[in-house]
Amino acid sequence: MATQETHAFGLPIKRKEDHRFIQGRGNYVDDIVLPKMVYMSLVRSPYGHAKINNIDTSTAMKIPGVIAVITAKELAGAGLDWMPTLAQDKQMVLAGGKVLFQYQEVAAVFANSREAAADGVAAVHVDYAPLPALTDPYKAMQKDAPVLREDREQKDNHIWHYEAGDRKTTTDAMAGAPVKIKQMIRFPRSHPSPLEPCGCVADFNAGTGRLTFYVTSQAPHAHRTVISLVSKVPESNIRVVSPDIGGGFGNKVPVYPGYVCAIVGTLTLGVPVKWVESRTENLASTHFARDYWMETEIGATKDGKVTALRVSTVADHGAFDGAADPTKYKAGLFSICTGSYDFPTAFVEVDGYYTNKAPGGIAYRCSFRVTEASYCIERAMDILADELKMDPVELRRKNFIPKEKFPYPAATGWTYDSGDYEKTLDKELQTFDYKGMLAEQAEKRKRGELSGIGISTFTEIVGAGPAHNFDILGIKMFDSAEIRVHPTGSAIVRTGTRGQGQGHETTWAQIVAEELGLDVANVLVEEGDTDTAPYGLGTYASRSTPVAGAAIALAARKIREKAKLIAANLLEANPADLEWEDYKFRVKGSPDRAKTMQEVAFAAYTTDMPSEVEPGLEGVNYYNPPNLTFPNGAYLC
Repeated sequence: MATQETHAFGLPIKRKEDHRFIQGRGNYVDDIVLPKMVYMSLVRSPYGHAKINNIDTSTAMKIPGVIAVITAKELAGAGLDWMPTLAQDKQMVLAGGKVLFQYQEVAAVFANSREAAADGVAAVHVDYAPLPALTDPYKAMQKDAPVLREDREQKDNHIWHYEAGDRKTTTDAMAGAPVKIKQMIRFPRSHPSPLEPCGCVADFNAGTGRLTFYVTSQAPHAHRTVISLVSKVPESNIRVVSPDIGGGFGNKVPVYPGYVCAIVGTLTLGVPVKWVESRTENLASTHFARDYWMETEIGATKDGKVTALRVSTVADHGAFDGAADPTKYKAGLFSICTGSYDFPTAFVEVDGYYTNKAPGGIAYRCSFRVTEASYCIERAMDILADELKMDPVELRRKNFIPKEKFPYPAATGWTYDSGDYEKTLDKELQTFDYKGMLAEQAEKRKRGELSGIGISTFTEIVGAGPAHNFDILGIKMFDSAEIRVHPTGSAIVRTGTRGQGQGHETTWAQIVAEELGLDVANVLVEEGDTDTAPYGLGTYASRSTPVAGAAIALAARKIREKAKLIAANLLEANPADLEWEDYKFRVKGSPDRAKTMQEVAFAAYTTDMPSEVEPGLEGVNYYNPPNLTFPNGAYLC
């Protein structure tokens, strides 16, 4: 709760970023217009699976305004026909030989207007020979199923296997359980569907050798690294700028083929290239989430105490594995599917398969696969409650991890840091008036009316991650921040995150203001520019505040330590005799002798300091969290 002493935290303040958005002054990729800029549009396959016999671009090249058309053949000549995915799979930039999902990219048309580019796309003739589309992962795993990814040495559709927990102990516990439930729980494929589609502007300057890439990216530094790996342009010569991107929801973490084609266009044509996908393109071809088939079993005693959990899952990842899951966790954090419950033993296994669908596996509105895990266990607990004829609330309460057991070693390997699940549930029951709703439900049912009450609790994992366990494409999941305090006491903070409506500009400014005693209004937040921000892993999977936010706080504390030395010089006191109180440096025992951060900042640039104190006032911090965090909650409806 905010107190009078609170400077920036816990107080009702207006979000800093809202002013420009409400006025329509956001700066999006499609707002960027550069001299001599041309437009790109993509030819896409109408088939989910087909052989490409021939691509004829001659008619398209006769369309007024069309400048160039590239296909996989041209890309292969430059070694750019394949690109890595963030899951360490690889993906065709443009389909060559075969298409593997509907709306897959087949050719790129460059023209001096959007309209001419669209006309050029319509004029490209592709001779397809349709093949049966494999859209069921259970059919994809059969021995006689066609092998979709002929580029791989492994001649089947299996991508990877992941498991957690103890198989034998769980099997034995399930065999001895007096009560068992088993259910196939399906979480259908979902699309993040951000209001603003993906897009980019690629601008290569041949004079400087610099590539500037404006892109809808949730992870600008990771995109810079991938672009360098694909294009062979040195990373030092690449600047990635992610302006306002609108919604993300995991959809703007991957590097898409359209981005690579735009870069090839600017490298080849020597002019800036803009590509902004249509709504249809976004919904049909950018990466999907979910698509989990979770065969779930719970063993329990007759009085409702759970004894074992076993989950066997099939994950449909489409034609290319588009997940951004950490290398060590192929199924993301799905093994948190024990939820808030005290399972003595559990075993979870997940197998990923290729199908003729758009790439899948992204973390949509959650940490990696945590939503699937929560749905899995909560649906199963409801089924168990029905089997036992128990109130679903009481079944959950009976099996919660007791608060005295924290830190709690879960059966699938996680160590939960803290929790008081009964307190959370009790608060929700009181707010909802659960007893009153049960009585109302009974009355309605007497009258023949339908009335349902739903309950769900959750424990999730956020804050990825500890670098020894978490990475993307081998890049460790630390994060960073740089803060500069100007002579007049205002400040700028730069991070590798990229806000999509979460309120970063407000939250990051609050952290700096709270740590340094500055006015929130005087703290500028700059995100998404790899030329100015230290290397960071971006914004997705509920990690920005626990990781980047911590980096900002620690960078501010470095500044405060230096500021203490400057304040000591101004106050002619020993630094050990100063304390940070009420957002001022005060001499202990002499409260009237004090300096504000604004006074210290001015002195940092204008006053002679002892030789051991460098001029200026700034700090950089790279933060590698020691552990994940495990928030929890409850829903009733």
